[in-house]
Amino acid sequence: MKTGIIFDMDGTLWDSSENVAASWTEKLRELGVDRPEITKEDIMGVMGLTMDRIADIIFSGMPSDRRMQLLEQCCIYENEYLRVHGGVLYPELEKTLAELKENYSLYIVSNCQKGYIEAFLDHFGFGKYFDDIECYGNNLLQKGDNIALLAKRNSLDRAFYVGDIQGDYDATMKAGYEFIHASYGFGTIDHQVPELQQFKDLPKLLGDL
Repeated sequence: MKTGIIFDMDGTLWDSSENVAASWTEKLRELGVDRPEITKEDIMGVMGLTMDRIADIIFSGMPSDRRMQLLEQCCIYENEYLRVHGGVLYPELEKTLAELKENYSLYIVSNCQKGYIEAFLDHFGFGKYFDDIECYGNNLLQKGDNIALLAKRNSLDRAFYVGDIQGDYDATMKAGYEFIHASYGFGTIDHQVPELQQFKDLPKLLGDL
């Protein structure tokens, strides 16, 4: 039986909100956009949403085509910025990934833009731990559809999705797989599910499921 662990990104593997905010602010200033500084709190408030929803929130009040144009420019610069500067990993993340890799196939599915996951993998040299990735920016599919797509593509018999917000749970249920809540992350879940209080505890938690 092939079992896969599929990870969310933000609030599960790392917190990139401060550097994402910094990169967007730099790009908007470069473009001469009259908007207050993008803050870490602004970014944390939209993490997990699809890119079109993020554009609607961050650039509200602007024409829809302008919102998406600015978002695309910010995201391209963000990927470059994160590839250099990275983000904050949760404690003992690499050690735990290496341990998990001994018994499971590891994957990432995110609602992010194309290139964001790759920036994470490139900055930390984590490509060796993950067998496949998928995201909204690649195909404009919702997270539940991408979880199902990745699981089918990799012939998984059993899969767990590890995420931190209600939308992650909802997407996992839509895809028909099992969910683990990264309770150290950005959100809460309205259902009783296995809770991961520290990333390093994941191998033990999986052994009990």
